[in-house]
Amino acid sequence: MQIEIIIIAIIVFFIMSYTGRLDLNKLFADNEMLFRRLKEDDWDFYVRAKYGDGVSPDILFAKRIKNAFLIFILIMLFMIKDISAISVVISLIGAFAIFKWDYISIKNYHKSHLHKIDSMLPYYLKSLEILIQHYTVPVAIGKSMNDAPAIFKDGLQQMINEINAGNDTIEPYMDFARNYPVRDSMRMMRLLYRLSLGRQERKQEQLMTFSKTISNLQQKARETRYKERLEKMESKTMQMLVTTGVGVMILLVLAVLQMMNM
Repeated sequence: MQIEIIIIAIIVFFIMSYTGRLDLNKLFADNEMLFRRLKEDDWDFYVRAKYGDGVSPDILFAKRIKNAFLIFILIMLFMIKDISAISVVISLIGAFAIFKWDYISIKNYHKSHLHKIDSMLPYYLKSLEILIQHYTVPVAIGKSMNDAPAIFKDGLQQMINEINAGNDTIEPYMDFARNYPVRDSMRMMRLLYRLSLGRQERKQEQLMTFSKTISNLQQKARETRYKERLEKMESKTMQMLVTTGVGVMILLVLAVLQMMNM
């Protein structure tokens, strides 16, 4: 009987939503100030970091509210025979978990994205250093784009467009660093800008400083990669030990039970 009630309730809900008698968009709009208190301070930043300006953080946040509301209603329908304070709490916990899931997911994506950039940037800069030995910095950046990792190409194109448009300030370089806010990216872009301004007689000296800094970044990247591999191996070893230990304990318990039955 409970399943039938749930099915009927879902059908009624969708009919009311389709006919406009139940408008979740209007519900969100009417209580927008209340719902905005639930929004995380860095939600807009993470959305723009992942999707750019093509996706509105407010629209995605409204979608999170709607999904949480639907989950709350669905859980309550499953517990309709035993509605109590506990069932309401369980429904709220389920709705809150769904509400937070998108935020945790996009935050983890951002961390993973930055980690990937952090490990690739030193090697891109090393290839750029070789080109700078033969060309000016803007020309070298333009020539590096074909072989640059795909993750950097949008930022590099934006930088080249601004420089070609006549912007000879540090801002195009800083915009790139802000788009890829990883370890030492600001400092590397400042060094790159100084290289673009340097006189020919000072170019070799500045290039040496740039090269030394890149070598240090590459060393840090190698150390980080080695540490991650070591931690992964330790984690797998621990899982094997725990699995083996649990298996041995189960076998011992079964052996003891078998001896008791005899």
